[in-house]
Amino acid sequence: MKLGRGALVVVELDPTIGHEQHGIRPCIIVSDPDVIGDQRFHLVGVVPVTGTPGEGILYPALEPGKSGLSRRSFALIDHLRSIDKRRIRRVFGEIARDEIAALDDGLAAFLGLTRSGDTPTLPPIQ
Repeated sequence: MKLGRGALVVVELDPTIGHEQHGIRPCIIVSDPDVIGDQRFHLVGVVPVTGTPGEGILYPALEPGKSGLSRRSFALIDHLRSIDKRRIRRVFGEIARDEIAALDDGLAAFLGLTRSGDTPTLPPIQ
């Protein structure tokens, strides 16, 4: 199975606890390609995908088409997690470059990172 950053994969997320995304669902691989391809690393970072709209930088929209998604969906950056590569059932698409850029902005905000001059901001607490 060929994995790459931005690939959409079907993943078995159970068992879970509390508000974590669960079940068999699409996820986006977000790990660095060198980590993905290195046999020494058995884990990859993934962000689950949902059809339920979210608002703000942590829930970028994903369009159907080349991605393999059948309808408009949303990345759940606040559900970022590491999974064993054996949880991945299949690869079915790849998100577009602009979607990867939006994902990176959300990851930078969620993890408290900044990218060359950018200052990501989280939505205000309501």
